[in-house]
Amino acid sequence: MLGAKIAIRRRTKDEAEKPFWISFADLMSALMVLFLVVMSVALLSVTKTLSERELQEQQLNQDIDLILARFVEATKRFPGITVNSNRRVIDFGRRAQFGFNSSSLTQEQQRLLREFVPEILTRANDELGRRVLKRVVVEGFADKTGSYLSNLNLSLQRSQRVLCAMFGKPLPTERALTEEEREQIRALFLVGGYSFNAAKDTDEESRRVEMRLEFLGIGEQRPTPTGTSRGNLGVCALSD
Repeated sequence: MLGAKIAIRRRTKDEAEKPFWISFADLMSALMVLFLVVMSVALLSVTKTLSERELQEQQLNQDIDLILARFVEATKRFPGITVNSNRRVIDFGRRAQFGFNSSSLTQEQQRLLREFVPEILTRANDELGRRVLKRVVVEGFADKTGSYLSNLNLSLQRSQRVLCAMFGKPLPTERALTEEEREQIRALFLVGGYSFNAAKDTDEESRRVEMRLEFLGIGEQRPTPTGTSRGNLGVCALSD
């Protein structure tokens, strides 16, 4: 009908004024939830990484304790040689002491060193040893008589003398070291001098050598010598 009226629905004032965009409070709430989710994931990841490293450190410490125990077992056949597990050193005590102002070792002392070295190499080159042992540092010491620098040189000569004894000519009753063992000594052993630092109670006890065991860190591998040809060992020229 022409006269029919068309009903037009009018929006109320309230409907017209309702906001179209999300409220600022709702937006901040959503961002806060997202932030909490991200932080939770990050914390879980960090916690997992720390736990894995703690497990690796625990395993490494157990391996170190085990190989130290094996060195202790090895010294039982060599009276006078001991292992200090806390300091991680092999102490030769009276079996490798030096005279005053001297870096010389007796034939008996040299023989002892050559007999004990294969025990070190055996434990250093098995599966456990390759996994945890980095190197063996032969450390020389001096008493408090004299100057620091002269004793530093003397203590270094003493540690060198020990290494020279390992490569020395064996006595008729000894088993000569194989070429492979000699190469292992060159790769594994280092020398160092400590002058009269860490001196002991008496001068006689201070004039000594120790072998300090250094261990690998997590993910670290034993360094290998480079730039030197096998068999080129040379000779020792130390003299008192």
